[in-house]
Amino acid sequence: MKNAETPVMKVTLFGAISSFGSALMAEMLRRQHEVIAIVDDLNALAPRPGLRTKTGNLFDSQRVSESIAGCSAVVCLLDAKVLPVGAEHTRAPIGLTPEEQLIATHTLLRCLRTAQIRRLILVADIQLLHNQPLADYQDPDLDQHQASALIVDALRKSDADWTLVSAPQGVAGLSIEHFSHTSSIVEPGLEIPLEVLGRVASGIADELKLNMHVRQYVNFVV
Repeated sequence: MKNAETPVMKVTLFGAISSFGSALMAEMLRRQHEVIAIVDDLNALAPRPGLRTKTGNLFDSQRVSESIAGCSAVVCLLDAKVLPVGAEHTRAPIGLTPEEQLIATHTLLRCLRTAQIRRLILVADIQLLHNQPLADYQDPDLDQHQASALIVDALRKSDADWTLVSAPQGVAGLSIEHFSHTSSIVEPGLEIPLEVLGRVASGIADELKLNMHVRQYVNFVV
């Protein structure tokens, strides 16, 4: 039961089907927020109180707009291995290319503005070459450094209340049951990632509540 004094947020999450996405879902639900997980397969997540699933496509503006409609904030794990690209597409569970990360960022920012939703947490593997001016990033075959610079530039030019987060990579084998402490068995080697990802998820949930790093880059050192 929700505490009547608890401020409830409705958070749309892209990248829920990942270990870090699982950590975030568990933490948000623990804080009694509503989570809308955008997935390709509606059966990918078991039902639980406060969690809804919707199909979506991170590269389709109309689908993104439908996914985020009515939410308080959007969290996108841009470096997750499984992101919703539309159930009609066949795609191996691999990370987005740098160019796809940039396209997804532009799509999100455009849809946030249209939907009049300001808060965005973007989790990405940001790699910047501090001495290289943005004008030099013109290679059509973007590498991660180039994409990082262009993503940061797009965020700065937007009117969104964004926080850009660099977080530890997730690991296979951790599910929402582990982070919700409903699974009593943690396989060998997963204890430390479980603790680390849980701590970072808590930090991101705190940021959504306190808004201490709006329009800033945050690197979680764990």
